[in-house]
Amino acid sequence: MISLSRTCFLNKASIAGLSSPFSDRQRGIVPKAPCSLKIKAAAAAAASNRDRNGTVLAVETVTKEMAEAESLIDDSQPTVAGGIRDAYGEDAATEDQPVTPWSLSVACGYSLLRDPRHNKGLAFTDKERDAHYLLGLLPPSVPSQELQVKKLMNIIRQYQVPLQKYMYMMDLQERNERLFYKLLIDHVEEMLPIVYTPTVGEACQKYGSIFSRPQGLYISLKEKGRILEVLRNWPEKNIQVIVVTDGQRILGLGDLGCQGMGIPVGKLSLYTALGGVRPSACLPITIDVGTNNEKLLDDEFYIGLRQRRATGQEYDELLHEFMTAVKQNYGERVLVQFEDFANHNAFDLLAKYGTTHLVFNDDIQGTAAVVLSGLMAALKLLGGTLADHRFLFLGAGEAGTGIAELIALEISKQVQCPDDYYYCCE
Repeated sequence: MISLSRTCFLNKASIAGLSSPFSDRQRGIVPKAPCSLKIKAAAAAAASNRDRNGTVLAVETVTKEMAEAESLIDDSQPTVAGGIRDAYGEDAATEDQPVTPWSLSVACGYSLLRDPRHNKGLAFTDKERDAHYLLGLLPPSVPSQELQVKKLMNIIRQYQVPLQKYMYMMDLQERNERLFYKLLIDHVEEMLPIVYTPTVGEACQKYGSIFSRPQGLYISLKEKGRILEVLRNWPEKNIQVIVVTDGQRILGLGDLGCQGMGIPVGKLSLYTALGGVRPSACLPITIDVGTNNEKLLDDEFYIGLRQRRATGQEYDELLHEFMTAVKQNYGERVLVQFEDFANHNAFDLLAKYGTTHLVFNDDIQGTAAVVLSGLMAALKLLGGTLADHRFLFLGAGEAGTGIAELIALEISKQVQCPDDYYYCCE
């Protein structure tokens, strides 16, 4: 990974290879004299001086600028670092900054092959391998992405256990993101049950045992008061969709605590593969407030907080800090999807933040929208209106309650009654 900062071009020590984020004064280095270095690309005509890895960079010392710089020395004026006046304010501008902010990051060579977002594996063309310093780091074959997908599907189909297929797909996502989504899009019917339900349920139950590399952000009670700092640790800044869970009600499997991370990760994978949302715009988050699952608390491989689940004011304060930090860090337009919260918390969060944030609950609203669309389509064949029919719900969970509310809302609009009319009937 090559990191370039503004100071890199202002400080000759950085060009020389020190690449320190501190100024000369902070490092205690006294420069002998300011020296401007000019880096220029050799002309195409100098082909004989061009190596096979790319453009030769010629470093030329400009003696005239050195002579002019020497004239800046004036013992009568305050100096920086013991002798050289800070004529351009370079040291003074950075002396109060402990770390220089990075402005440009370019992956190449071996680092590029370890970057899942930009890695293409064997699909790098000969020209790309030459330009990105990959010569010799890959076998000479350049298969198409389609051929790579075919090979991977052959490997996946050899696994007999769905959880093994899930683990292979997660490993692929961490190695080659483009190939992961290409495979998922081309074989969505076969891979959807692997990446998401029902296999993701077993993956969450055994998440601690199969955990290898972190995905998404983990926010626990330990980070209370520092959630904004945690969000800023995420490398992507243009986030559009956040799927967050506290792991209390994972797919009807109960309280899985911190191990519920598999749900936000899987859900956002589908948003990219089926909805076209950029992977870099997605952020899976798990809020760890403990777990009441005794089996997990006794599991030596459990990766979450080993304490009973926080409730009441402590829980509310953590969630409020999280929602405030999200809005502050990503703006008002970021979508926050609440996923697999317990019933009472799910409805409370929607009611509390529905007017101040862009929020959505798939269990309550998403399922209801799908069911209502199915009913509306059926009415085209059966005739009549929703108000002509009676609907029976078994149970009063998030999905059932959400469906009932949306059907009632649609009926009230069709018959032009107040929204709460059908809640009071019968």
